[in-house]
This record gives sequence, structure tokens and C-alpha cells, in this order.
Amino acid sequence: MNARRWWDLIVTGSLIVLVLMAADNSGSGPVARTGGVLSLATIGIGYLVWGRRMLRSPDASGSAGDSGFDHEAFPVSARLFQITLIVACGAATAFDPSLATAQTVAFPILWALARSFSGAVVLSALLSLSAGLGLWIGMWGTADAAVQATAIEAISFVFALAMGTWITRIADAGAAQRRLVEKLTAAQEELAVLHRDAGSSAERERLAREIHDTIAQSLTSLVMLTQRGRSELAALPGDTSAVADSLDLIESTGRDALTEARALVASMSPVRAADGDLAHTVTRLAERFERETGIQVTLDLTSLDLGAHPPLNRALEVVLLRCGQEALANVRKHSRAGAARLTVDRTYNEVTLTVTDNGQGLGDYSPESENGFGLAGMRDRVSLVGGRLEVANAANGTGTVLRVTLPVQVLPLPALPVPAQAVNAGGHG
Repeated sequence: MNARRWWDLIVTGSLIVLVLMAADNSGSGPVARTGGVLSLATIGIGYLVWGRRMLRSPDASGSAGDSGFDHEAFPVSARLFQITLIVACGAATAFDPSLATAQTVAFPILWALARSFSGAVVLSALLSLSAGLGLWIGMWGTADAAVQATAIEAISFVFALAMGTWITRIADAGAAQRRLVEKLTAAQEELAVLHRDAGSSAERERLAREIHDTIAQSLTSLVMLTQRGRSELAALPGDTSAVADSLDLIESTGRDALTEARALVASMSPVRAADGDLAHTVTRLAERFERETGIQVTLDLTSLDLGAHPPLNRALEVVLLRCGQEALANVRKHSRAGAARLTVDRTYNEVTLTVTDNGQGLGDYSPESENGFGLAGMRDRVSLVGGRLEVANAANGTGTVLRVTLPVQVLPLPALPVPAQAVNAGGHG
């Protein structure tokens, strides 16, 4: 049963019993009985108008010491209901001293409505004062009535204070346990992400090793055998130009396949944080790309100065490096460019990777029609961290612009361990 139903049951049941007591009290006159019932009805109306609307829905999360009442969202309703309880209890007791029993339901409600422990003590004291004044009036305002009312309300206040303190500590302990469970659940989810990423990284690294040690080596042997065949062919008499052309084609195809295999190894190899920070790793990636392709790469990484902004989450660094690798691979395969530029712009809220080239541009190609694994995989990787990918022709009409923008503060990313050897794996055949 949720908090709303519990409070409905407690308040409704208590008021029904008190109304029956007031109506059945033959020792009081009709005015006193009517006044007592109306005072109790005021408490019921106050609960329906102000109290019940403050109760959280069953699926709402509570705070420390959660009683079900959301006094933070309804401060005015809480204050009006508190005043109604205190005044109505005093009035009911003034009409009929036996209705001082209403404090048994008023004290718990006031503790539930209080914003703090000291606030609950003050509200309890005000209720005791109001009920005590009502008792004194209901017992004809004599000196003896004042003594009795003071004794009764002192006992009620002490009892309410003891019970409220005990229940508050239990509620605080429950809230602390709930927070610990939430933290444990979050830690388990993060651990599952780490295990999944670690397994995926290990599988990519295994496939990269297999490709490097089998296909790449076989292609290297094919190129070498073609070169040896050309040398042997040169020693033969007669016209061998047709065979030489075929060997040239075989060698060219083998070299292209070898380059593709090395690029695949590089793109599948994980990135190691221990190899350096993002700027250092991107620099080595660009240097290796220049050596392998002859395409000059200009870097602009000035905004990665760690003195200006906090360090990037490792998960974001992995995404940026993967996108940089894929973007340069596209420059090599499709652009026919002689130069490229890689820029990383960092602000407090975003980090942007931009790769441009001076090649032939997109032409009739549309990134939205991508059916392969390059841009489609990059787009999926970027979307997982809430980023966006843009590919377009350069504004000057020459070349292509690829831009990846990732949020730094919007998504709470786990600090994933950045796995291994991204930049070094593709440079050896």
C-alpha cells in the first residue's frame, strides 16, 4: 500500500472515530457537539484541499525521511494545512475536552509536514499550546483546569517528541539505505558497461591481430612474389609486355588490398590512454597518416589545453579518435586530396572534431545513402554519446568537411578505461 492510501486510511478512520465520540458525548450540549464536529470536519476539509494534493504519486521518488508529503513542491499548502490542524484541534478541544484525542493524528501529520526536525518540534509545541488552551477553556477556565491542561499537554508533547524522533531516525536510515541501493545499482550498471566495452575492445583487438598476421602478411607476400615475377620475366626473350602489364595490375591490386588491410587493422585497434593525452595521440595519428599516404595533414589542437577546460571523459576521447581515424581513412580512399586539416575545438559544453581536405568533394555522393560501415558506423558511435555528425562539401567548393560535435556536460558518461594501441597497430605489415 502506498503513502497516499495509508494517509487516507489513517485520517479518514481517525476522524470518523472522533466524530462518533463527539456526537455520542451526552455530557456536552448541542452547541458543544456541533462545534466539535465542525472542528473535526475542518481538519478533514483541510486534508482534502491541501494535504492530499501534496501526497506523492506511487511512482514518485521521495527524499530523505520520505513521508509521502511533498512540502517542497507545495509550501503554501503545507503551511495552510499546518495552521488548520493546530487551530482546529484547539477549537475541537475547547468545545469538547475529550476531543483532545485528535492530537494522536495531528502530531504525526505535523511531523510529516515539517521541513526539518527543529520545525517539527516547533509545530508540535504550537499544537500542544493550542490543545492546552482548548482544554483550559473546555474545563471552564479555572486554575485547576490550567494545571490539568498543562500536565496533559506536557505529557503529550514529550510523547510526540519521543515518537517523532524515533520515527524520523528510522525514516532517515531507510532513506540512507535507499540511496545506497541506488548507488549500488548505478555502479552495477556502470560495471556492466565497462565489461561490455572491455569485451568488445578485446574482440576488436583480436580481429586486428588476426588480420595483421594472416591477410596482411599474405598480401605482402603477393606483392613481393609479383615483383620477383617481373624480375624473372625481364630475363625472358621475346615480347612479354602483356604479361608485365598483368603483373603490374596484380601488384597494384595487392598493394591496394594491403593498404586497406592496414587501415582496417588501425581502425579496429583500441586506443591506449597511457600512450599520451588526446592531443598527443591525434598528433601521432596524423604523422603516421602522412607517412603512409603522402597527404599533408595540418593540426589545430590549441583548444585542448588542459589549463582552460577540465579533462575530457575517456569515452569521449575514444569517440573522437575513432572518428578522426575514419575521417582520415575516407580522405585517403575517396578524396584524391593532397592536403587535409584536422581541428579539435573545445568549449565548456562541447568538443568538436573537424576534418577537411582539398580533394574532389562529395560529388553525387550523399552521406544519407551510406550503406557501408564507415560513415554509418561513425554516425552510430556519435549518436550513442548524444553527439551529431555532419558531412558536406567545403564552402569554397573544393574538398569535403566532416564535423563531429559531442556534448561534454549533457550526458553522464562512465569513465571507461581507454583500451590499447590505436595508433601503432596499423603501421607494420
